[in-house]
Amino acid sequence: MSESNSDSKTFDPFDAWRGMRDASLDAWSKAMIEAVGSEAYAKTSGALLDAYLTASIPFREMLEKSMVRALGQLSMPTRADVAGIAERLTNIEMKLDDLDARFDAMAGPVRTKPAAPREEGNGQ
Repeated sequence: MSESNSDSKTFDPFDAWRGMRDASLDAWSKAMIEAVGSEAYAKTSGALLDAYLTASIPFREMLEKSMVRALGQLSMPTRADVAGIAERLTNIEMKLDDLDARFDAMAGPVRTKPAAPREEGNGQ
């Protein structure tokens, strides 16, 4: 006895559910793309972000002061200390570059002068 339904697809009870899920996700995706791409969404999102940033300023300042105190107690540099050192190092680099340029300007004529011939003495 051979099977006459060997070519037919086996019954999967979840096929209908998968189809509904895919259709639902596609509909939600299209709706969200339209909503997020609108000018009204951009304005609302911008207003909410501005409100959040404005509301978070006191918390940020309090956190920054706490970090400065904690770093001071641990004898570690703060952001301002590191920025000050970076500024000083930049100034030192600029001064070294200026000194190098001056040295090159002063040494330029010395390098381009032809060497004076040596006088041979009546030594040995």
